[in-house]
Amino acid sequence: MTRDWQAEFSSNDRGLTRDEVFADRQALGQAITTALNEHIWRITQPGFDIGDFEQPRDNVLMLYGVNGIGKSTLSRKALATFADTPDRPAHWPRSTWPQVRLCPVRIDLSRSSNPDFRFDEVLLSVRFALAALGRPLPAFDLLLHRYLERMHPGEQLDERLKRSNAYSRISSAVNLPDQMQSALADVAQALLLPGTVGTVVGQLGTTLVRALREHRSSVRALAGCRMLAGLLEDEPGLETLSFGAHLLAWDIAQLGRERPVVPVVLLDAWEDVSDRGNRDLERLLQRVVWLMPNALFVITGQSRLRWADPTLAGQLDHTGPADWPGLADRASGGPRRQLLIGDLSPEDCDDYLARRLSRAGQPLISAPIRQIITRRSHGLPLYLHLAVDHFLAIQGHGREPVPGDFEHEFPALVERMLRGLNGDERDVLRGASLLDAFSVALATAAAGMDREAAAARLVRRTLVLTDPAAPLWPHYLHKAVRAAVRAAADTSDDSWTPRDWDRAAERAFRALGDELARGPRDRRTLVGCLRQGLRLARDFALELDWLSDAAFGYVSDSVWEPLAPPAPVLPSSAPDGGPLATPADALVETLSTLARRQHEHRERTAERLAAVLGSGLLPAALHDLACYYLAKAHRDLGRGADSRLGMERVIAGGGHFAAAARRGLAHLDRMAGNFPAALETARSLGWAGRHHRVLGEVWWPQGEPARAAEAFEAARTEAEQHAVAGEAATSQSMLAFVLAFTDPLRADDAIDLAEHLLRAVDLRATGLNVALAALVRDAGTPGGGLDDRIGRLRAEIDEAGLASVLAATLQLAACFHYAVLDDPTALAAGTARLRELTQDGDFAYYLDIAHFMADLPLPPDHPTGTRWLDTTAQTRTRWRTLVTTRRRLLS
Repeated sequence: MTRDWQAEFSSNDRGLTRDEVFADRQALGQAITTALNEHIWRITQPGFDIGDFEQPRDNVLMLYGVNGIGKSTLSRKALATFADTPDRPAHWPRSTWPQVRLCPVRIDLSRSSNPDFRFDEVLLSVRFALAALGRPLPAFDLLLHRYLERMHPGEQLDERLKRSNAYSRISSAVNLPDQMQSALADVAQALLLPGTVGTVVGQLGTTLVRALREHRSSVRALAGCRMLAGLLEDEPGLETLSFGAHLLAWDIAQLGRERPVVPVVLLDAWEDVSDRGNRDLERLLQRVVWLMPNALFVITGQSRLRWADPTLAGQLDHTGPADWPGLADRASGGPRRQLLIGDLSPEDCDDYLARRLSRAGQPLISAPIRQIITRRSHGLPLYLHLAVDHFLAIQGHGREPVPGDFEHEFPALVERMLRGLNGDERDVLRGASLLDAFSVALATAAAGMDREAAAARLVRRTLVLTDPAAPLWPHYLHKAVRAAVRAAADTSDDSWTPRDWDRAAERAFRALGDELARGPRDRRTLVGCLRQGLRLARDFALELDWLSDAAFGYVSDSVWEPLAPPAPVLPSSAPDGGPLATPADALVETLSTLARRQHEHRERTAERLAAVLGSGLLPAALHDLACYYLAKAHRDLGRGADSRLGMERVIAGGGHFAAAARRGLAHLDRMAGNFPAALETARSLGWAGRHHRVLGEVWWPQGEPARAAEAFEAARTEAEQHAVAGEAATSQSMLAFVLAFTDPLRADDAIDLAEHLLRAVDLRATGLNVALAALVRDAGTPGGGLDDRIGRLRAEIDEAGLASVLAATLQLAACFHYAVLDDPTALAAGTARLRELTQDGDFAYYLDIAHFMADLPLPPDHPTGTRWLDTTAQTRTRWRTLVTTRRRLLS
């Protein structure tokens, strides 16, 4: 029977501290390097002794976070940093101890990577990595050889080692058999044993133990390791091998007297160690960490290490804050050696389930069941409590619980939640479950009550969470509560029927509309009501009602916040990606498309809007909305005829978007070079048609940026008076663009303001306009990198699917730059590209302007149909003057 080595490797009581921080990847790199520097400083102090088993340990750094947060990648990058390989993160600092030799090794503990993982793999991996030192580690090698001989009798040493999963992954592993043979030979020679190593290996351990006991001078080199004799004498096995980690630490210490050797052991996927139903493997690994204080262990996993928790005494060798000061809470904060990567994992839930029910010190609820309960609880204590009751109830019926018993929402959760509530409070809870967030008034309305007392009482209960910073609806149900109320069977006497749920949804929908109607015109209120209203209308197939006007308000501001509501708690009539089935489905798809077009190619926008129109589900007014934006997408894609046809259809309907469609026709006339027609339309548009902006877009191609600037400034002012943020940003971007031709200093200020306004909206084309303005502002500056900027901007325009409306404008700005530089070669290339971009007729007058700026005659094969507002000669003179004025300014 194995001796009780824990009694010999005991510890003292010590105080401790810890600190928890949220760290990004760069901060984590700094933390890892700091931990290494502190570790090296500590182990190189004169008083450091690896044989002191009573000192607290501070050689662990735990990096934890939820699954998929990048822990394994972080572990691999840490290995590259310690090994100083080319793929180390460039921004991570290096250790400030070049006089030590780092010996890093990374060990993947995950079951998916190592389904047959054994504890001895860890020590073998560390020993394989240390083989790169080129020196035997005699104390540990003797114990390891004895262990391998017992586990694999009759096999050659190199064959035994090759069975390890780590052998092929660590390049220096191939050196280990020779080093072990050398260690055995040296000891055999010192003991004057006859024969070869192979013939005396069986008696080597016994003879060495006797020599150590007798303090023979021939084994003086090993006599300093006072635990060696006892470990060699004990029965080989995992327990003995785990305590042999002390021998490994002792050997490393002997090697590093001149140049310290510092093993850095990275243990990844620690959750696969700590959630295997018991802590036997964790106990062995913790023992290795404790017995190798001269090694730094960087552990990554989904949860914090619990070694500083005194309640684990008996399950692990060393527990409590005195043993692990860096892993325990301290008065000023969290643990110093435990750092969060992203969000915290549900470790607390698993702890609760593991400790709530136990038998003989072991968790009664198995790891697979705990995992399911934790996932479905969303961290709700009541859910965990009911899950434990459910577990006991199943056992009480004589059956062992299985994971499938917990793969659903518990009806008991609804019953237990409702049990402490009166009838009114229960109805409020059900009504509130229909809403993503709510106020007392909104929950009261959804429940169909005329008094708020029940809702006011409900929001004080723990199943309702509150965000004090939310100005409109500060309360929301915990996810587990909401899912249970909506999806689990309600067996209470006053449970709602399906028709009751439908009526409640209608009440909540009307209440949202009432809040929107009676409140001030506030963007957050509009978007909040619209988002919740869309979900209710979609999930319960409601009529659109107030959603139509809300949709018009959403579109008119041109802010484009994401609007797609969350996936339904219960299956909806049109699941994501499925066919549209109701008007609400069609409206959700329309508004989502308009918001996402700022981040998608216009071709995708056109496809999605065409599908909505093809469904025939939208009422006439909203049909015009989709038709108008489809026409805009066609215009952006260079499909002028399709765009004009769509705009004319919207105008014929005379609805909400008729003025916008007339503006669209003015844009098409301007693109075609028919400026008199565009000017006539612009003067009839009024505010609804954004007349000032259209006028500015007509004036600047005439070579009159000052006149255009007046129009754009008036457009921005009018938009601000109507509180339409998107229109204000768009007008300001165009103001910056035209000012850039005449006054770069004023353009600077205009660009700054445009960028400020864009922070409140999501307008990709407007952002590109601002970039164009900055390009024109800097035109004529030699060596300013403008050609590179032009290339990058061209790529952005192509990616957005806006080449038909912005690529030619970008090329015109480039020609302005070449004309100011008086670079005929670049100008010729620029005008050739401009001719290619405008060959379909749209913006063909840009080629005229490029020649005007350079004072060149128009190409004889360029029959332009442009109708300028003045004579061609006057327009030519104005554009040429802009170029010569810029040259004088630069000189």
